[in-house]
Amino acid sequence: MLLRMLVRAAILRRRRAASALLALVVAAAVATAVLNLYVDVQAKLRTEFRNYGANLVLVGRGGASLPADALARVDPIVAGHGIAVPFGMIVARTGQGQPIVVGGTDFGRARQLDRWWKVSAWPASENPHLPQNHGEVDHLSVESYPALVGVRALAVVSPQIQPFDLSFQGRTIRVTPAGTVETGAAEDSRIYLSLADFVSWTGVQPETIEVAASGSPEQVTAMMNRLAQEIPAAEVRPVRQIMEGEARVLGKTRATLLASAGLIILTAALCVLSTLMGWVFDRRRDFAIMMALGASGRLLNGFVAAEAAALGAIGAVIGFVLGIGIAAWIGRVNFHAPVVPRFSVLPIVLAGSIAVTLVSAILPISLLRRVQPAVILRGE
Repeated sequence: MLLRMLVRAAILRRRRAASALLALVVAAAVATAVLNLYVDVQAKLRTEFRNYGANLVLVGRGGASLPADALARVDPIVAGHGIAVPFGMIVARTGQGQPIVVGGTDFGRARQLDRWWKVSAWPASENPHLPQNHGEVDHLSVESYPALVGVRALAVVSPQIQPFDLSFQGRTIRVTPAGTVETGAAEDSRIYLSLADFVSWTGVQPETIEVAASGSPEQVTAMMNRLAQEIPAAEVRPVRQIMEGEARVLGKTRATLLASAGLIILTAALCVLSTLMGWVFDRRRDFAIMMALGASGRLLNGFVAAEAAALGAIGAVIGFVLGIGIAAWIGRVNFHAPVVPRFSVLPIVLAGSIAVTLVSAILPISLLRRVQPAVILRGE
């Protein structure tokens, strides 16, 4: 009987029911989209920030080189939550005696970390063996080593993009430009060799490890503490511009999403309140007859609450489906990546929608207590 009464009430007052249902669908759709985006947007923004390079840097204390096994000790800590890239730097001499900065790094890792570098071609291979002769260069015996050359450095060492010589502490190697790098920063004036070649040639271990750590600010801070404990000889520094910019953008994005959802949910609650108030006012005579026939106040209150809860449940289900589609569209347009539907959000949206309608029903229910059957049935 209760179900029949609810269906009949909705049919007879379908315009009011439709307006309230529409408001609830919009609110549920926005809430679903926000909750789906809430996690995915943070993960995608963190991924986007990782494209701008490292957010943690390990450097040897006092300018010293890091321990030879530093990278091997960093990798287990970073594994699954980022990437670590070693860098070593020295000042070498060109064949004309000009000083130039030469770096050593792992090209495979650097390619993943510094995606913002504009590289014409990454060196395809590494040479683990250096020539045995040092000092004066014998061009017939000196091997050639692929290198990534900054665009400004290339104009100095090899304008014609030909192999050239580099010397460091009496040891000379021949280098072949395998590609160029352009960043608009210091990298443009450097030459990068593979780390194996760099260490074998110079005997210098990396003095810096750049780490792109993913996760929340708390997780990144925890990783910093673990790295500092694992390698006491290293000083772990956050890249403030990256970390603070990331935290600021994530905070503003989260606040914007929640504020938008809150305003729309408040609007829906007011619409539902208006609808239920109209229902109670239009049906005073019906309620008076029910009271005259023996219906208790608790029964009438339950009937109005059931109408509100039914509206909330239907609006939540329809809005959830629409919200999944909205979240997927936003992810594709703004991040060019799909947003994974999170069906665990449905119980939250369902409970929230029903809660909004029940809260909105409090004032209409209070009006029922003022209904006096005798007065209303007399037409007064």
